[in-house]
Amino acid sequence: MLNGERVIQRPLRWGLVGGGRTSQVGYKHRTGALRDNTAYTLVCGAFDVDAARGRDFGINIGVDGERCYPDYRTLIGEEARRPDGVEVVTVATPNHTHFEITTACLMAGLHVICEKPLFFKMEECREIERLAGDKGLIVGVAYSYSAFPMLLQMRAMVAKGVLGDIRIVDLCYIHGFNSADDSNASEAQRWRTNPATSGPTFVLGDLSTHTYYMSQMVLPHMKVTRLLCDRQSFIKSRAPLEDNAYVLFHYDNGAVGRLWCSSVCAGSMDSQTIRIVGSQGSLIWRDAHPNELWYEVQGRPVQLMSHGMPYLDELSLGSDRMGALHAEGLGDSWSNVYLRLAQAIDAKRRGDQAALDGLIYPGLKDGAEGVRWIENCVRSADAGSVWVDFH
Repeated sequence: MLNGERVIQRPLRWGLVGGGRTSQVGYKHRTGALRDNTAYTLVCGAFDVDAARGRDFGINIGVDGERCYPDYRTLIGEEARRPDGVEVVTVATPNHTHFEITTACLMAGLHVICEKPLFFKMEECREIERLAGDKGLIVGVAYSYSAFPMLLQMRAMVAKGVLGDIRIVDLCYIHGFNSADDSNASEAQRWRTNPATSGPTFVLGDLSTHTYYMSQMVLPHMKVTRLLCDRQSFIKSRAPLEDNAYVLFHYDNGAVGRLWCSSVCAGSMDSQTIRIVGSQGSLIWRDAHPNELWYEVQGRPVQLMSHGMPYLDELSLGSDRMGALHAEGLGDSWSNVYLRLAQAIDAKRRGDQAALDGLIYPGLKDGAEGVRWIENCVRSADAGSVWVDFH
């Protein structure tokens, strides 16, 4: 069980680009990183495209006004001059800026934690992979749902063969908050439906990459080989970006999968479901009830497993924060992601490859896999919703 004790020698000096007053994710990043005050200390930021608003915001959350910068370039330059300068930067900005800011941070010798989707193109992923490798730096991705203890329990049970041979993977991430047009959309929402700032997708990038990564985390031994994507723009002004999509896919072990992502499921609250079906049983996890895992075996009563209980695998118990009597939520998963990334950065700095290899965290290869997922979904949909090889 996690209790906030130190797991690295000292807190990392952390900075935030974006994530200011009007951001939908900035507070989540800060609570995730700072939950364990032994892991990160927020020392600086370029919080907003409006420099005055960003500085005012930074001061109001306790950052020294002198270290509230007007833009990321100034942040990198000024922090490099300090003996106590920033060490790791989170990029919480619109999609079209991710590659540029990540590149600049890596060139300056800074580790990076970036929002998803990571970049627009696989070529950009490969370039960042080369740069991060040359510099010996970690690039993490904010797949914030992925560290719930019961998802790790799924992974452990699959690895132990409890389900038998995996046959079916059924994924869903839906909500109804974009069922109306965008005339009254917030500043943080409008860029998500603009191809210039969002990239080639809306919900496929914004929603489905989360769920796809979670499935890959649960099933690391299985790889997608081909897929078919059908996407729709029910709010016509969003075209060519989709607000609803269906994806069918095949795995290298013969299993099949499907994913539905939508932001126009009117009346639905934010909801993800992951169902893994094997030859001997099934597991179901829902983010609306993240502390529970349903285990089904044909001909037996359904078993409802709860977080924090001693019958769970140590992989799950090692990421539990509240204990069995107390509910955990999304903030706890964010904190787990940030803590694992801090451990990865620490291991990288110490040259401890064994420790790094033993950590489960969303890294650069996982972010690149999300970009590859998006590219292939778009390629399939734009070709008339046909099957394509996953490459």
